[in-house]
Amino acid sequence: MKRAKLIFQEGNHTWHVIARDPQKPNYLIDTNEYLISYNNQSILTDPGGLEIFPSVFAAICSAKNPEEIVAIFASHQDPDIISSLSLWLEFNPALPCYLSWLWMEFIPHFGGNEDTFVAIPDQGIAIPLNDLTLQAIPAHYLHSSGNFNLYDPIAKILFSGDIGAALLPHDETDVYVRDFDKVVKAAEGFHRRWMGSNDAKLAWCERVSKLHIDMMCPQHGAIFQGKDVERFINWFSELKVGVLRT
Repeated sequence: MKRAKLIFQEGNHTWHVIARDPQKPNYLIDTNEYLISYNNQSILTDPGGLEIFPSVFAAICSAKNPEEIVAIFASHQDPDIISSLSLWLEFNPALPCYLSWLWMEFIPHFGGNEDTFVAIPDQGIAIPLNDLTLQAIPAHYLHSSGNFNLYDPIAKILFSGDIGAALLPHDETDVYVRDFDKVVKAAEGFHRRWMGSNDAKLAWCERVSKLHIDMMCPQHGAIFQGKDVERFINWFSELKVGVLRT
């Protein structure tokens, strides 16, 4: 089962990761969900697919009151990102979902209506969470053509979606990166094939290198901390992407 782990706390400001599940079926890709909370309101990032909704919901209930979730943030349109939307809307029909304007007519196939979705323009927007302001950071073509990260400038945490994702061996369940070289070796093939544009990659690297990031939290794999964040950005900037894995 998935479990919620506290990765940041400063007063009433917290981040929990709903971490990888070693007991998941082998036919499912593993995912990380993040719950950002500030003064009794929360945003859930990339809540995952239908198959894992019960596990994600139970993990959240162990850490926070799910009724405090005031919004969902979807980095892009993939089913492992947002296909559980209909179940979240059964829990709270008024729950808004932030996502790229590009997917406004696609994601409703998973659930919701015209009142559910908040369109993020290509340049990104500020997303309020009580008295905290989060920033939707453009990450287009990495890998989706309408793709965003989410940055918390107070916690100095970047939710990076598929950027930084590593499909680690089934028995490696560390929440944080322990061996940088081993993790990026596992990430290399994924990034070469799934990240579609070298120009977009370099633009993203330049953009996020200007942010103060203590943790970079991908949707798959382990969390980068401290100097490993800069190491990853430098590694990624030099990696040729948009090619078949060989």
